[in-house]
Amino acid sequence: MRLQRKSLLCALGVVSVLLSSCSLLSMFQEREDFIRIQGMQFIHNGAPYYFAGTNFWYGCYLGSPGSTGNRPRLLRELDALWENAVMNLRILAASEESYIRRSVRPAIQNAPGVVDDSLLQGLDFLLAEMARRDMHAVLYLGNYWEWSGGMSQYNVWTGRVGADPENASQGWGAFMDSSASFYSNPKAVELHRNYVRLLIGRRNTINGRVYSEDPTIMSWQLANEPRPGRDNDLGKSNLPAFYRWIHETAKFIHSLDTNHLVCTGSEGIVGTLMSEKIFVEAHRTASVDYLNFHLWAFNWGWFNPERWEETLPSTETKATAYINQHIELARALGKPIVMEEFGLGRNGGKILPGTPTTARDRYYRLIYRLLEDSARAGAPIAGSNFWGWGGEGSAQHPDGMWQRGDPFVADPPQEPQGLNSVFVADTSTLRIIREHGLTMLKIGPASSLTIARDR
Repeated sequence: MRLQRKSLLCALGVVSVLLSSCSLLSMFQEREDFIRIQGMQFIHNGAPYYFAGTNFWYGCYLGSPGSTGNRPRLLRELDALWENAVMNLRILAASEESYIRRSVRPAIQNAPGVVDDSLLQGLDFLLAEMARRDMHAVLYLGNYWEWSGGMSQYNVWTGRVGADPENASQGWGAFMDSSASFYSNPKAVELHRNYVRLLIGRRNTINGRVYSEDPTIMSWQLANEPRPGRDNDLGKSNLPAFYRWIHETAKFIHSLDTNHLVCTGSEGIVGTLMSEKIFVEAHRTASVDYLNFHLWAFNWGWFNPERWEETLPSTETKATAYINQHIELARALGKPIVMEEFGLGRNGGKILPGTPTTARDRYYRLIYRLLEDSARAGAPIAGSNFWGWGGEGSAQHPDGMWQRGDPFVADPPQEPQGLNSVFVADTSTLRIIREHGLTMLKIGPASSLTIARDR
């Protein structure tokens, strides 16, 4: 298949046909191209917006003019995604220098209010190049987990002692308790808000757009996978602070930026103490515009890549039920929903590009077919972001773990590099992704304004 960008003149011609009942003034107002919500649908250029997307968390690192930068690679990665009809990218827009060994380095924020501007210039470059390709970005503003600093680091910056999940005397339980205490730490919350304010008000050094006025950004996301804590009494006791933080932070973002949507970054009920009631309560606020959920079959003990033929059928059944459950929750809340993380390992748990992806390909086909059928039927599911885009990267060491200076892939530093990455060499997976992307573009006719794909 050959791909072509339509000329601006051609695109405006299509707009004039689709919006023939609108005045010339309203047409020019629409040129800003912000994604809105109408009922339980996203709206883009006056028509429903459906998408295929991916997680590309390290995009600003590649775009940086500093030590992590590789702009030629970034351009190739964006072109490869565009060619495969992947038009929505979920991107890290905040990282904090951390006390934890396996956190990404360098960090965007080295100390409260002290930023590495080369990494923010990288985000500028990424957004400018995405705009040229008619892509949209979801920018997440924090992390419940340790690999980018996140909530635990904000706590440490206020004088609290952090917990390290790699410390045998502490482990993941202590870390999760520590991270969740962020919501009830006013000083930490204020430091986070200061950074959010800085980013939303930033002017892009490449194209001059203020972030709050950039239609390339689809939404601001409060954090990556915010949880109230572990599924125990302490986690339940955190709920009032958790609810308050979601509502007040989302409202704060809207006070700074009236153009963009706001979402939480939740995993769904797995991220809300396995409770539909808690998920609904956390997202009931009008300040949260749409819903998210994640799907991790391996992490949740459903799937074993070394016994994939045995465990994949039950994984597919559970995944289908989990997706349908969240579509119904979205319907109950009257908001659109996005499945913004899902992935599956290669056969046998291999991590290198070119190794078999039989189970993954079957799993992707199932999920994409379910999303397409649901979208066609008018369900509030708008799209998905697979995890994640590894592109040209690969593991550099026998243990597969990331070390500073290594090329980035989709898997964060605490995981084997390639565990869930889709590489440019994964031709069978990319074929499935492309077919799905084209299907979603056809369901949402707004995308035809700017992109033509010749068969």
